[in-house]
Amino acid sequence: MTFAFIFPGQGSQAVGMGQELAAAFPVAGDAFQEIDDALGENLSKLMFEGPEDVLTLTENAQPALMAVSLAVMRVLESEGGLDLGSKAKYVAGHSLGEYSALAAAGTFSLADTSRLLKTRGRAMQEAVPVGEGAMAALLGLDMDVASKVADEAGQGEICTTANDNANGQVVISGAKAAVERAIEIAKDNGAKRCVLLPVSAPFHCALMAPAADIMAEALSGIRMNAPVVPLVANVTASDVSDAAKIRRLLVEQVTGMVRWRESVLYMRDNGVDQLVEIGAGKVLSGLARRIDRDMTAQSIGTPEDVETFLKSL
Repeated sequence: MTFAFIFPGQGSQAVGMGQELAAAFPVAGDAFQEIDDALGENLSKLMFEGPEDVLTLTENAQPALMAVSLAVMRVLESEGGLDLGSKAKYVAGHSLGEYSALAAAGTFSLADTSRLLKTRGRAMQEAVPVGEGAMAALLGLDMDVASKVADEAGQGEICTTANDNANGQVVISGAKAAVERAIEIAKDNGAKRCVLLPVSAPFHCALMAPAADIMAEALSGIRMNAPVVPLVANVTASDVSDAAKIRRLLVEQVTGMVRWRESVLYMRDNGVDQLVEIGAGKVLSGLARRIDRDMTAQSIGTPEDVETFLKSL
C-alpha cells in the first residue's frame, strides 16, 4: 500500500466534532488546548457545543477543521507510532485543508497554523460584502463545459470555476448575479442539478484578491520548514517541497481554483493507491471514489476510526 494523507476543507464541520476524540485520548485534548491558547479563545467549546451558526462562520470553521485533523494526527502518532514521513508519499488538503496538511507535515507549528487560518477565514469573509458574491455547484457537467458556462455568464462580472472536485462536480464562484445567470445557462447545457451553496463569500475567485494580500503579509512573517513529505498543491495539482514556493502557492490559492480532481489523479498516477482522510467528515473519501473507482479511501475522525486504521497497519 502506498498512502497519501488528505485533509478536508470547509463544509465538513459539525457541532460535536473532536469531542469523542478528546475524551478518549488526552493528546487530542492537549492539541485542542494548544489551539485555544494560540487563539486566545475557547474554540474547542464552540466545536463541541456550538451553536452551529457561529461554528460555521468562516473564521471559526477554518481553524476548527484544522484542529480536528491535527488532533487525529497527534493520536495516530502517540497511539500507533505513526511517522508521516515514512508512511505517506504525499499530503494534500482541500482549500483550508492545505494548511492542515502542511501542519501535519511539519511546515507550520500548530499555533501558527491556528492563527493563520483565523486570519485567512476573517480576510475571506470580509473581502466581499455579504450578499454580493455567491458560489454554486454545477452537477453533471465536466470541467470544460463548466468553464464555458462561467465565461458566458460573466458579462463583465467575475464568474469562474472555483473547485474542480470530481467528475461531474464543479463549483463556480463570483458576483451573485453572474453565478445566478450561470445556473440557468448550465441547465441549458445539460447540468443534472445546480445548487447555490450556503457560503458567506465567493471563495477561490478574483473577488478574493484583498484576502490574498492579507495572507501574503501574514505568511511573510511565519517560520516555514520544508514538509517531511511533498504537498500536492491545490493550484498546480503537482507536488512541491520548497517552503518559499509553498508560501507563494498558498497566496495564489486564495483566488485560484482548487484542482482537487487533478490532484487525486496526480497522486494515483504517481503510485498512491490508498487515500487516508484525516479529520471531520467523509467528503474527500466520497469524492475520491467518484474520481477513480479503483482508489481506496478511508476517513479517520473518531476513536473507532483510529482503532480500525491502526489495526490495519
